[in-house]
Amino acid sequence: MTATLLATKRVEKPWGRHTLWPGFPDPAADGEKIGEVWFQTPHAGEPDLLVKYLFTSEKLSVQVHPDDAAAQAAGYPRGKDEAWIILAAEPDSTIALGTLKPMTSDELRAASLDGSIEHLLDWKPVKAGDFYYSEAGTVHAIGAGITVVEIQQNVDLTYRLYDYGSDRELHLDAGVKVSDPEPFVPLPTPPQDGKDHQVLAEGPKFVIERFAGGERVVDLPAGLTGWLVPLTGAGVADGVAFKAGECLTLEGRCEIKADAGSDLALAYPGSKRI
Repeated sequence: MTATLLATKRVEKPWGRHTLWPGFPDPAADGEKIGEVWFQTPHAGEPDLLVKYLFTSEKLSVQVHPDDAAAQAAGYPRGKDEAWIILAAEPDSTIALGTLKPMTSDELRAASLDGSIEHLLDWKPVKAGDFYYSEAGTVHAIGAGITVVEIQQNVDLTYRLYDYGSDRELHLDAGVKVSDPEPFVPLPTPPQDGKDHQVLAEGPKFVIERFAGGERVVDLPAGLTGWLVPLTGAGVADGVAFKAGECLTLEGRCEIKADAGSDLALAYPGSKRI
């Protein structure tokens, strides 16, 4: 049994914020704008998954990620499915997932070049408690005013298709090639097993469960690592104290005791719950 508290990496972004989320110290009002906080293992590139928080004050670029095959052909270890747990959102906050209607590759390229792609995406209103799983190939953009936990395959590989006229590099050739410019179809809601937790996603690349405070045992098969994310509250996992704003990896059989009112997420690789 092993529970390990992970190190954090704060990442400055032009779309970041000076006010973050309980558990995270705010940066100075006249200092850097923090857009992401990553939780890293000692060998950051090795684990299958990566957990991070995102704090947005502006729209993120219109982007896409490759699947495993396309990423490996480009020299990366894996592609990038990702999922978002929305913790907070302004009343008018949105996330774009998929296009309003099917587009050809030529149409996607042209719309990315002239900026019309922003208006051809399906911008969905979001609120605290919402959950989305975005498979590789989905054209997407996260909007402003959102605090979100992102659980993803562990690879830093993003192809930007459009960035609202900024001077950041675009990746049209690679991005268009791996895109599925179609309306977003959410994955089926996983069947629930009647236990005191909710299964948010069951594959294809990882499983996410969510449960409240109290005592429970997580028994992970040999060789499988889990990521425990305390969204609110605090507790102890195999003697390692944790609180909101932190993240732990778990291995083997772990006893978790979380304060009443806590809200915890558990993620692990695979297509089926353990």
